[in-house]
Amino acid sequence: MANKRDEQRKRKEEKQHSAEQKAKTLQLMTKVSLFGVLPLFALLVVYTLISQGPTYSPVEIAPNDHVRGDPATPVTIVVYADFQCPACATEHQDMTRIWPQLRERAHMVFRHFPITASHPNAWDAALYAEAAGKQDRFWEMHDYLFATQSLWSSLPDVAGEFDSYALELNLDLEKLHADIATEEMVLKVRDDQRGGNASGVLSTPAVFVNGRLLARPSDDQIIEAVTEEFNALNAGD
Repeated sequence: MANKRDEQRKRKEEKQHSAEQKAKTLQLMTKVSLFGVLPLFALLVVYTLISQGPTYSPVEIAPNDHVRGDPATPVTIVVYADFQCPACATEHQDMTRIWPQLRERAHMVFRHFPITASHPNAWDAALYAEAAGKQDRFWEMHDYLFATQSLWSSLPDVAGEFDSYALELNLDLEKLHADIATEEMVLKVRDDQRGGNASGVLSTPAVFVNGRLLARPSDDQIIEAVTEEFNALNAGD
C-alpha cells in the first residue's frame, strides 16, 4: 500500500510540475508577444497620425480644394458628396440647373464623403475624380460620374468603365493610373471625409452655405440661403 501511495504522490507531483511549466511557458510567450505586438501597434498609431493631413471647416478653402466659380465671390457653398449616392446625383442636377443664378454671388467647393458601407464603388470614383484633377479635368470627371451613375453604380468592377470615361475626356490613362496609386490621392479623399465628420456631416449630400448646414438642400433652399448670405454681407456697404 505504501508503494502505491508513493507512486500516486509521485504522479501527482509530476502533473503539478508539468502544469507549472506550461503556465510559465504561456506567461513567457505572452510577454514575448506583447513586446512584439505593442511596438508594431505603436508604430501603426504614429504612422496613422503622421499620415493624416489638415482638415478644413466649411468656411475655409483648402489649397487642394476643387472650386467651381470665382473664389472672390462673397458666398461659399461647400458640398460633401458621394459619387454613388443617388441623392447626391439629384443634388448635382439641381446645382447644375441653378448655377447660372448663383455664379455671380457664390463659388462652390466639392469635398469627398464616400460612404463605402452602402456604396462600394464610391471610393474608386473619388480617386478617379482626384486623379483627373491632376490633369485639370476634375470638374469634367465629377460631372461625368454623376451623369453616368446609373450605369456604373452596380458594377462589380468599375475600373474599365471609369477608364472609358477618362479616354472620352482625353486624359492620359497611364498618368491617371499612376496618380490613383499615390498616397496623395488617398489622403485627399480621407482628409475630406475627416473634415466632414468634424463639421457634423452625417449623410450625403451635405450642403453648407457660408458654414450653415442646410437641412434639405433643394434647389429653392440653396438659392434662398445664398441670397440671404449675399444680402447680409452687402447690407453694411
